[in-house]
Amino acid sequence: MKKKIVISALSLSLLLSSCATIISGSKQKVSFHSNPAQASIFIDEVEVGKTPFEIKLERNKEHHVMIKLDGYQTYETNLTKKFNAWYLGNIVFGGIIGIIIDPITGAIYNLTPSDVKAEMNKGTAFKLNKKDIYIGVALKENQNWEKIAQLDKK
Repeated sequence: MKKKIVISALSLSLLLSSCATIISGSKQKVSFHSNPAQASIFIDEVEVGKTPFEIKLERNKEHHVMIKLDGYQTYETNLTKKFNAWYLGNIVFGGIIGIIIDPITGAIYNLTPSDVKAEMNKGTAFKLNKKDIYIGVALKENQNWEKIAQLDKK
């Protein structure tokens, strides 16, 4: 009977030896949405798709995200690394291997936010074609300013 308990305990210890890697994995699914949709998503300066979109990203590094749509201001954010509590399973269950493996695979981290929702604002925007660059600038009116003239569209 004691032999079965010892074998079970050792098996459980080896099974849970890298808790965060087993439970969370070395990559994390991150989803991207924008209003309006079909905005281009750039992660670490590489275009990966258009909103809405999901991608699995490495947990062991932070990522810079830009969401661009013609006629709208560029939305920028960073996906930052936060501590993954599953790593503590290595200490509780004696997973000495996991204490080493989880930091190497990046499973010791969670990326935050895991759901990016970009509300695209009209304003300064740009558009490129093969030979020209178009830049539009919108000035937001301040209520404290004194109005002295108005431009009209023709």
